[in-house]
Amino acid sequence: MTGVYLLSGGVPSRRQMVRAALLRAGPGAAVTGVEAVRRHGVSRVPVDGLVHLLVTPDSRLASQSFMVVERSKRPWSTTIVDGVPLASPARALIDAARRDGRLDVVRAMLADGVQRGICTVNDLAHELAHRRLRGSALPRIVLEEVGDGVRSAAEAWARRLILRSRLPAPAWNVELRDKQGRRLGIVDAWWADVGLAWEIDSKEFHLAPDDHERTTRRHSALTAAGVLVVHTVPSRLRKDPAGVLRDLYGAYGSVAGRAVAAGVAAGHG
Repeated sequence: MTGVYLLSGGVPSRRQMVRAALLRAGPGAAVTGVEAVRRHGVSRVPVDGLVHLLVTPDSRLASQSFMVVERSKRPWSTTIVDGVPLASPARALIDAARRDGRLDVVRAMLADGVQRGICTVNDLAHELAHRRLRGSALPRIVLEEVGDGVRSAAEAWARRLILRSRLPAPAWNVELRDKQGRRLGIVDAWWADVGLAWEIDSKEFHLAPDDHERTTRRHSALTAAGVLVVHTVPSRLRKDPAGVLRDLYGAYGSVAGRAVAAGVAAGHG
């Protein structure tokens, strides 16, 4: 990289690459995109060997080697994490998302950031509302999903399937409690009108792996409270969507004429 040299031999570490890019960019630059997202604490991020920097519009710095330079007229807030200036979590997530054309990767990043409390849906919406940039189509799709309560790629597949079906739209990621106020658990989808829950059972796809181990215990508690639960593995959503819908139609029809599970209270998880 022009003007920056690695004095030790071998391949530079990630820390050295970030440091080199910032030295080359000079004061005022900030790391954004995947590198910033990872440093903010988002875990479901793609492998990315680049260092994406924000610089002022009057900067003459050009992208070079592993350094991607983006001039921005819109000011950004900077947070120092481990000595590295980072763009805000929402800005970094949107910058990372719009440079990745894989819908499920974008889903994982944005949902993980929201579920971990690193940023909010409103933060992300604010970023998108003030920026009309190339690559923003996927983040907008995912933001609508996350705004509905979807928190994983598999849940997003499930949501799309329901939208194409004859079933009413459920609420997503809903916490259920019994009549004594005891927590029954969070179900992936909930039809409150009939007391039907839908679980997408996968340790791999869900953002909270511990929920997978608690599935059996939660299912028993829900059943005892009068909630009918339909279980689906993520792979079936893609391989056999018609079969999944048959299961849901059958379950919904079987409980449609009965009283809703007594004493079960719901709220977003």
